[in-house]
Amino acid sequence: MTDQNAHHGNHGIKGYLLVFFGLIIGTIITVAAWKVHLPTLFLTVLVALIIATVKASMVAAWFMHLANEQRMIYAILGLTFFFFLGMMLLTVWAYGDAPKIHLP
Repeated sequence: MTDQNAHHGNHGIKGYLLVFFGLIIGTIITVAAWKVHLPTLFLTVLVALIIATVKASMVAAWFMHLANEQRMIYAILGLTFFFFLGMMLLTVWAYGDAPKIHLP
Protein backbone atom coordinates (compact mmCIF):
# COMPACT_ATOMS: atom_id res chain seq x y z
CA MET A 1 0.00 0.00 0.00
CA THR A 2 1.38 3.39 -0.93
CA ASP A 3 1.69 6.29 1.46
CA GLN A 4 -1.14 8.10 -0.30
CA ASN A 5 -3.55 5.17 0.16
CA ALA A 6 -2.48 4.75 3.78
CA HIS A 7 -3.19 8.43 4.38
CA HIS A 8 -6.72 8.16 2.94
CA GLY A 9 -7.41 4.96 4.85
CA ASN A 10 -6.44 6.52 8.17
CA HIS A 11 -8.51 9.60 7.43
CA GLY A 12 -11.61 7.40 6.90
CA ILE A 13 -11.05 5.52 10.15
CA LYS A 14 -10.54 8.79 11.99
CA GLY A 15 -13.91 10.05 10.73
CA TYR A 16 -15.68 6.85 11.76
CA LEU A 17 -14.10 7.05 15.20
CA LEU A 18 -15.15 10.69 15.60
CA VAL A 19 -18.73 9.80 14.72
CA PHE A 20 -18.60 6.77 17.04
CA PHE A 21 -17.39 8.83 20.01
CA GLY A 22 -19.88 11.57 19.12
CA LEU A 23 -22.69 9.01 19.29
CA ILE A 24 -21.36 7.69 22.60
CA ILE A 25 -21.34 11.23 24.02
CA GLY A 26 -24.84 11.79 22.59
CA THR A 27 -26.05 8.63 24.29
CA ILE A 28 -24.56 9.77 27.61
CA ILE A 29 -26.31 13.13 27.21
CA THR A 30 -29.57 11.30 26.40
CA VAL A 31 -29.35 9.22 29.57
CA ALA A 32 -28.45 12.31 31.62
CA ALA A 33 -31.43 14.17 30.17
CA TRP A 34 -33.66 11.21 31.05
CA LYS A 35 -32.44 11.32 34.67
CA VAL A 36 -33.31 15.02 34.96
CA HIS A 37 -37.06 15.41 35.35
CA LEU A 38 -38.04 18.42 33.29
CA PRO A 39 -41.12 20.40 34.38
CA THR A 40 -43.28 19.82 31.28
CA LEU A 41 -43.78 17.03 28.79
CA PHE A 42 -43.26 19.50 25.94
CA LEU A 43 -39.80 20.42 27.23
CA THR A 44 -38.90 16.76 27.71
CA VAL A 45 -39.91 15.89 24.15
CA LEU A 46 -38.15 18.98 22.78
CA VAL A 47 -34.85 18.06 24.47
CA ALA A 48 -35.15 14.45 23.30
CA LEU A 49 -35.81 15.52 19.71
CA ILE A 50 -32.89 17.96 19.69
CA ILE A 51 -30.51 15.27 20.93
CA ALA A 52 -31.88 12.75 18.40
CA THR A 53 -31.60 15.29 15.57
CA VAL A 54 -27.95 15.99 16.36
CA LYS A 55 -27.13 12.28 16.48
CA ALA A 56 -29.05 11.56 13.27
CA SER A 57 -27.30 14.46 11.54
CA MET A 58 -23.90 13.05 12.44
CA VAL A 59 -24.85 9.64 11.05
CA ALA A 60 -26.37 11.11 7.89
CA ALA A 61 -23.44 13.42 7.26
CA TRP A 62 -20.81 10.71 7.57
CA PHE A 63 -22.35 7.33 6.74
CA MET A 64 -24.68 8.61 4.01
CA HIS A 65 -21.90 10.86 2.66
CA LEU A 66 -24.06 13.98 2.86
CA ALA A 67 -21.11 16.02 4.12
CA ASN A 68 -19.63 16.01 0.60
CA GLU A 69 -22.77 16.27 -1.52
CA GLN A 70 -23.95 18.99 -3.86
CA ARG A 71 -26.58 21.64 -3.16
CA MET A 72 -29.31 19.63 -4.90
CA ILE A 73 -29.11 16.91 -2.25
CA TYR A 74 -29.50 19.52 0.49
CA ALA A 75 -32.48 21.05 -1.34
CA ILE A 76 -34.19 17.65 -1.54
CA LEU A 77 -33.35 16.93 2.09
CA GLY A 78 -34.71 20.33 3.16
CA LEU A 79 -37.91 19.81 1.18
CA THR A 80 -38.37 16.38 2.76
CA PHE A 81 -37.88 17.88 6.23
CA PHE A 82 -40.35 20.67 5.41
CA PHE A 83 -43.08 18.19 4.45
CA PHE A 84 -42.28 15.94 7.42
CA LEU A 85 -42.60 18.90 9.78
CA GLY A 86 -45.86 19.89 8.08
CA MET A 87 -47.28 16.39 8.56
CA MET A 88 -46.26 16.38 12.22
CA LEU A 89 -47.82 19.80 12.80
CA LEU A 90 -51.05 18.72 11.05
CA THR A 91 -51.15 15.66 13.30
CA VAL A 92 -50.75 17.76 16.44
CA TRP A 93 -53.29 20.29 15.15
CA ALA A 94 -55.87 17.53 14.47
CA TYR A 95 -55.33 15.91 17.88
CA GLY A 96 -58.13 17.99 19.39
CA ASP A 97 -60.59 16.84 16.70
CA ALA A 98 -60.55 13.21 17.83
CA PRO A 99 -63.88 12.07 19.26
CA LYS A 100 -63.97 11.51 22.98
CA ILE A 101 -64.96 7.98 23.98
CA HIS A 102 -66.85 7.72 27.23
CA LEU A 103 -66.96 4.28 28.77
CA PRO A 104 -69.75 3.42 31.26
